[in-house]
Amino acid sequence: MGVLETHLREVRDGGRKAFAPYVTGGFPGVDASLLRDLVTAGADAIEVGIPHSDPIMDGGVVQEASRVALEAGTHPSDVLAVIAEADVDVPVAVMTYANIVRGPGPGTFCAEAAAAGVSGLIVPDLPVDEAAELEALAAPLGLDVVLLAAPGSAPARYAAIGAASHGFVYCVATYGVTGAREELSATAREVVEAVRPHTDLPLLVGVGIATPAHAVAACAFADGVIVGSAIVARLLEEDRDGLLALAASFHEAIGRT
Repeated sequence: MGVLETHLREVRDGGRKAFAPYVTGGFPGVDASLLRDLVTAGADAIEVGIPHSDPIMDGGVVQEASRVALEAGTHPSDVLAVIAEADVDVPVAVMTYANIVRGPGPGTFCAEAAAAGVSGLIVPDLPVDEAAELEALAAPLGLDVVLLAAPGSAPARYAAIGAASHGFVYCVATYGVTGAREELSATAREVVEAVRPHTDLPLLVGVGIATPAHAVAACAFADGVIVGSAIVARLLEEDRDGLLALAASFHEAIGRT
């Protein structure tokens, strides 16, 4: 059990709901100071994206942030350097894609991430059937490989994901890519309820958590939320204060559930 899983279990077992904001590494302003300020705003964990040119899970907002970061010359090592400099006292997970992990080799990627203080890896295009190698390399370094559970999966697949994931299970709230929705999809509850019998890991809902009200609704049945596009939209607007105020409002809202 790595730091990410240990911490999120403590949050859950203490009767609280977890708030995990996402930011795109390499985007202007996503620096060590911002990560520290997200902790002050109430983050229980932070997800930092390592940008990729073909972010198949991400909608327009995160795609645009990734484009800007890549055009600025961002390399995975730059993102890891910011995480290391921030040295925050909550777990940091990186979210990226399999080609980024395979580039230097999974073992090298894991070693570099662990050395930077990363405690979780989220690789959306790495299915449970192909995760064993990365998990075997990551676990001895204290890295939890977080798997995603999507709507419409077969019961056996939910069982496999629950058994193989570490840290938490990322419960995808809706069909499609990341991005704001007008309301929380009913499939969010369906995914959580389908995974719950197969694991005692914390279950966090992400994708389409656009407002504090959505987060409160999700936390009625899940153990916490991941908020990405709503946060990154403030980055695109160059509204750092607004970003932190929004993060604080999510934290406050789920603290009342």
